[in-house]
Amino acid sequence: MLKIIFLWSNSINGNNLNLIHLNLLWDEKLSSLNDKARKTAMSLILEGIEAADPFSAVSSFLSKEKNRILEGIKGSIYVVGAGKATGGMAKAVESILNDRIKGGVIAIPEELTREISLSKIKVFGSTHPKPSEKSVRAGKAIIDTVKEAGEEDLVIALFSGGGSALADYPADAISIEEISEVSIALMNAGADIFELNTVRKHLSLFKGGWLAKHASPSKVVCLMISDVVGDKMDTIASGPTVPDPTTFRDAIGVLKKYRLLDKVSSSVRNYLEKGAKNEAPETPKPGDPIFKNVTNRVIASNILSLEAMRRKALDMGYHALILTAFLEGEAREVGKVIAGIAKEVRRTGNPIPPPAVVLTGGETTVTVRGKGRGGRNQELALSAAMSIEGLYGVAIASVGSDGRDGPTDVAGAIVDGETVRKAKEKGLDPYRFLSDNNSYEFFKAVGGHVKTGYTGTNVNDLIVIVVEKT
Repeated sequence: MLKIIFLWSNSINGNNLNLIHLNLLWDEKLSSLNDKARKTAMSLILEGIEAADPFSAVSSFLSKEKNRILEGIKGSIYVVGAGKATGGMAKAVESILNDRIKGGVIAIPEELTREISLSKIKVFGSTHPKPSEKSVRAGKAIIDTVKEAGEEDLVIALFSGGGSALADYPADAISIEEISEVSIALMNAGADIFELNTVRKHLSLFKGGWLAKHASPSKVVCLMISDVVGDKMDTIASGPTVPDPTTFRDAIGVLKKYRLLDKVSSSVRNYLEKGAKNEAPETPKPGDPIFKNVTNRVIASNILSLEAMRRKALDMGYHALILTAFLEGEAREVGKVIAGIAKEVRRTGNPIPPPAVVLTGGETTVTVRGKGRGGRNQELALSAAMSIEGLYGVAIASVGSDGRDGPTDVAGAIVDGETVRKAKEKGLDPYRFLSDNNSYEFFKAVGGHVKTGYTGTNVNDLIVIVVEKT
């Protein structure tokens, strides 16, 4: 076996140089077409990540909208936010509006704090995917900051994927540990992001429009990098500045659906039940006057990354198609569908003939039944590998754009028709690894992990099918 390390130089998160590492164990006799397919897939993944660069996205928006945003602002500018991409976003705001900024607070993953240096905005290192007391401290600091803003001031809010965990302020007597326990239980049960955030918003005085309420009557402009399928703004980072259409009753309904209402802590259950009886304040709703001076905009998203990937694939000489940016479902089942598309392209030339690139994006879920380690991208890739066994000149890559796939140190995985054969040669049964939700250990043993480190952005998952012409 041969260990190969590729290094790409990219300008990500406003840095001059960012090295992205791809570590793969490849058989020295790997066919040239499989080799080419894998390299193409990874080149496109990196293109998608770079297209979601937060510094560039904010800079582009402000260069066009600066005058409109500052119209009528006689006072100061405050900058707040939370998320995996928020450091790069804040860096762009400071580079353009530095003289007008009075102060601000952002919360980003602890691992990224050494990469972000700001002069006017305080940087809080916080935790993800599990919130902690660091999240509460960040949330309180953000709330205190926006409360300083007056009617003639402007609050620029910057939110991206991960914001729900990185900053929060629990309601009533609920602890952040209890919110974390509820979140993990819902994710393990297979709840989607919309259901998860319906519950989280009703345990918080930060999410679900609450931040806009704290900032009122100042003008608020919120810029978002979307990690949500369909770019629903009330779901990105749990919508701190967006009207919340869900209710306490909806939150209780989600917990009942997954048979968790009787398993959550008594303080969580009691608070939700109080809210359902109108004994606790609801999240701010559409039509509330506090949103009159609030503007919410999505400036980077999964579909924009997919479009950049499609253009690059065309430039590389491939037929290229974006199938969907709304990919959802159980990861292992979606993996079978992705593999089925690859087989159809190979056999019939539909929906496009080889050499072909088919692109999809979104966010799948994993219902945890086993005791192994993994993430939705690795599980999807393992499932796909089992379905394309023996298929020649085909590669499938599934990668989290933030550089993290579940609670692991990898972004995802890449597979081809040789992946399962290599596993069997090692005496490994792919089905057993999949059944135990142990995709991480499978790829650690067989090869195929994609390691990028934190990318500084987050626009969901990017899935690439490459079918070479034979």
